[in-house]
Amino acid sequence: MKPIWEFISEADWLRHVDAALQEDLGQGEEYGDHSSLACFSPDAQGLGTLRAKASGVVAGLSLIPSLWRHIDPRVQWVPSVEDGARVDAGTVLGTARGSVLTLLKAERTLLNYIQRLSGIATQTQAYVSLVEGTGVVLLDTRKTTPGWRALEKWAVQVGGGSNHRMGLYDYVMLKDNHIDAVGSLTEAVKRTELYLQTKRLKRGIEVEVRTLTEVDEALQVPAITRIMLDNFSPEACRQAVETVAGRLETEASGGITAESLRAYAESGVTFISIGALTHSVKSMDIHFKVQPL
Repeated sequence: MKPIWEFISEADWLRHVDAALQEDLGQGEEYGDHSSLACFSPDAQGLGTLRAKASGVVAGLSLIPSLWRHIDPRVQWVPSVEDGARVDAGTVLGTARGSVLTLLKAERTLLNYIQRLSGIATQTQAYVSLVEGTGVVLLDTRKTTPGWRALEKWAVQVGGGSNHRMGLYDYVMLKDNHIDAVGSLTEAVKRTELYLQTKRLKRGIEVEVRTLTEVDEALQVPAITRIMLDNFSPEACRQAVETVAGRLETEASGGITAESLRAYAESGVTFISIGALTHSVKSMDIHFKVQPL
């Protein structure tokens, strides 16, 4: 697991936080947590306890010190566990001591991040456990929440998974839209090679194949670095892997569920990519209770 700051800069993270706080608190004359402002004096102090209400893998705690420093550097944050820890319901994840108004102002924003990222880490770990011992690498996809990609892909790593490309810019993937539009897989790769040479770019080239015939075609194109077996059955994946015979990386993708995942992993593919690691996640149940001191 890489540190979160290798995925997102602190400046970008704080811009993310500011947007989330503005969404919650409003701006201009409407700004403020009026419920708390009505009930507490500005000098009221409190202790906020972040606690898991369900079991799972925690992700996002390493973001919290930066969040509190940005909102109110007087808040004292003390973590009880680290990112990547599997916890049971009832486990205290950390405490924050400071102004009651500050703690309550940030409560929902803090929880939205921690719950979402912990849900992704928890689901990823569950999928990773299903392929244990097969040697396959489990990948995420670009099916992420807009604006959250760096955070969500980091949470996948916290859960023991690995990342596919971050975006369209860092890896070439020629899919059915590209291949069908230009007439063939071979032609799509030829155009991509020329484009990369012209732009002086170095990128891996992955191609999506839909049949075993296209697997044979891909093996005749030296520039290809990985073959994605799109919506293949586990048995068809096994046949494709035998045909490729280690000459290229292979990736299974499309329609793979928790129930079928093990069969795909045992087909011998190098990678399995699953959009559900990020697009179909239940947030982990966590609460932040503030007790006045």
